[in-house]
Formats: sequence, structure tokens, C-alpha cells
Amino acid sequence: MSAPSATATPEGAAPASALIQPGLAIVVLAMLLSIQPVTTDLYLPALPALTRSLNAPMALAQLTLSGLLLAFGCSQMVWGPLSDRFGRRPILLAGLGIYTVASLGSALAPTMGLLIAWRIAQGAAMGAVVMCARAIVRDLYTPLDGARAMSKALTGLGIVACICAPLGGLLSEWLGWRAALLALTAYAVATLALVALRLPETLAQANPRALQPRALVGTWRQVLRSPTFWAFSLQTTATYGGLFTFLASSSFVYIDVLGLTRTQYGWAMASACLAYFGGTILCRRLLARFGLLRTVAIAGGLSAGGGTLMALVALAGWHQPWALLLPFYLFMLGHGIHQPCGQSGAVGPFPKAAGVASALNGFMMMLAAFAIGGWLGVRLDGTIWPLVHGVWFWSVLLALISWTLVQKFGAPRDHA
Repeated sequence: MSAPSATATPEGAAPASALIQPGLAIVVLAMLLSIQPVTTDLYLPALPALTRSLNAPMALAQLTLSGLLLAFGCSQMVWGPLSDRFGRRPILLAGLGIYTVASLGSALAPTMGLLIAWRIAQGAAMGAVVMCARAIVRDLYTPLDGARAMSKALTGLGIVACICAPLGGLLSEWLGWRAALLALTAYAVATLALVALRLPETLAQANPRALQPRALVGTWRQVLRSPTFWAFSLQTTATYGGLFTFLASSSFVYIDVLGLTRTQYGWAMASACLAYFGGTILCRRLLARFGLLRTVAIAGGLSAGGGTLMALVALAGWHQPWALLLPFYLFMLGHGIHQPCGQSGAVGPFPKAAGVASALNGFMMMLAAFAIGGWLGVRLDGTIWPLVHGVWFWSVLLALISWTLVQKFGAPRDHA
């Protein structure tokens, strides 16, 4: 295991990393972080089918994803301070328990309105899980070592994500769209058992003042005044914006416009996840050779190249599944670098307020996702252009942030 953060442990106390075996820490982090792609990717092949089955308009169908992600982002603002006050473990157990119930509700929902409501509850519970995972990284590691550890955990996420889309396609085609949603329950139960049986508390010292209004506002202000936090949070928001544009629009584009079956679409999604998987591996090698800031700059080039090539292919009239997928692989390669670097960098300056910093970072990403979902709900018009224009916009913005703000403000200092 990489060296733990000295600042995260009170004098005379055992380091947090001594509480958990190195390999187990990575496995747990991978399982916790993977709940996000499991919740989104596994049901995407079923999205057109459930829209028709529940006789709902496309704008409502988009709310099953964008509403979930808005709840995911907003809930972290509550879960973050709670985890700083009471520890990561009780918040994780509560979040996974609520998620399990909401997953069952989603699978059995008889109307689109109830499905949206259960998905919102699912998103709120997912906020506890992912936020705690990011905070645990800061509990156990220094910022640079945290980026390495996060890249290993996100490699595991990449493996899970590669499985999710094909599995979702097969389940929805063979057993119906409810089976794809029911699979989320099985994942939640397995993760809940792992946390309950194997994960100790990683927060070395709870903050008894974390929930006091004055202290909480002061912590938020401290985080939001940090240019390092803003640089890395804008980076993660832009890279997730490009990914979410693809997630929210690709099932309609690839199935309804380009003619893929749900199973074929699942495999197309899996191939994009493989590129992300490669990016997380490349991330560790680049970090070892070039350090954090140069690694982010290289990833910015990959992102801009992928989005621009996708736009050029579309403008040239090559409206084929493979023609749009190939350049998107380049974007996903960069995404596999941006996420571990950005998420670790955003919480790095705040060893005593990692929960709040993680929550604010996650809130920014999901606020952008909700806005994108609303935009796509009115822009999806039976063509490829909403997908292409969205990915292109975010890829260029991401490159600019990586080359400017992150390079200027990306060297973290402890603020809390």
C-alpha cells in the first residue's frame, strides 16, 4: 500500500492504513466506486424499452438518469459532513441499505413516475457510498499516493463497467428491462456484506464540530476558497460532462438511430469501458514518470483529440457505429487519467475535511450531469448531432482546464 497521509492521523495514533490490508483496501474502494457505473450503465441498454413499456415521453425517461444524478450530487452535501462527524463506516452501511431498498422499488415500479422517484432515492443513497469512498482515499493516502491508489480502484471500476453494459443488454433482451434493474439489488447486497464484514473505520479522528452550522459554513468556505479545489473539481466536472453526454444519449443514438440491437449496444459500451480501463493503467505509469500536473496535461490532449476527431468524423458523413466509437475511445482513455487525478487532487488539501471536499466535488459533477440531461431531453432529435456536439464541447473545455487552471493551481497545500 502507498504511504498513508501523516496529516490524517493524530499524534500517537496508529495510521489509518494499518487498519485494513492493502489489497482489501483497493477491492473495497473498487466495489464502492463501481456502484455508480453499475447504477447507470447496466440499465442503459434497457432505457428505450422501458420508455416504450411505461408509455412515457423521452424527457421523462431522461429523468430516470438525470434525476438520479442530481440526487446523487445534492445528497453528498449532507453525507459529507455526517461522515466527518460520525465516520465513514456508519454512513456507508446506511447508504447501502437505502440503496438496496430503492433498487427493489425501481425494478418493481409500475409507472414512470414511481420509477423516477425510486431512482432519485437510489441516487441519494449512492451519494453516501461514492462520497465515502473518495474520503477514505484521503484518510489512507497522501494526495500523490491517493491518485495512484484511486487509479487502481478505478481500474477495478473499469472492469465492472465493461461487464455492466453487455450484461444489461442481455438481461433486458432475454428477461425484460426489469431484470436489468433487479441486478442492481444483487450488487448492492454483495457490497453491503463486504463493508459490514471486512471494512473497519478509516477516519482516524472524527470531528465533533463537523455538523455545527458555524463550523460547517466555515469548512465549506475554506474548501471553496481553495484554487486547488476549483482547478481539480472543474477538471473532474468537465470529464464527467463528456462521459455523461455519451451515457445519456448513446442508447437512443446507437439503437434507435444507428440500428444496433440492445446486446450489440451493450458490447459497444463495453469496448468504451475497455479504453477507460486502459486509461487507469496508463495513469499510474504517467504519474510515476511525469508527476501529477504533467499527467493531467497529457490527458487533456487525449480528451481534446477524441472529441475533435468524433466531430470531424460526423462532419465527414461517416455516421456508422464504429466511426463514432473509435475517437470516443481516445476520450475514454483520457477520462481514465482525469478521474483519479482530479478526484484525489480535489480532496488533497483537506485531510480534516475530506468528506466536505469530496461532497462539493461530487455535487459539481452531478449538477452538470443534471443540466446535460435536461438539454438532451429537448435536443435528442433522431440524429447523432446532440451526442457529437456534447462530447466535443466538453472535451475542448476539459483540455483548456487541464492546460491552464490545473497547471497553475494544482500543487496542493493543506488548508484544513
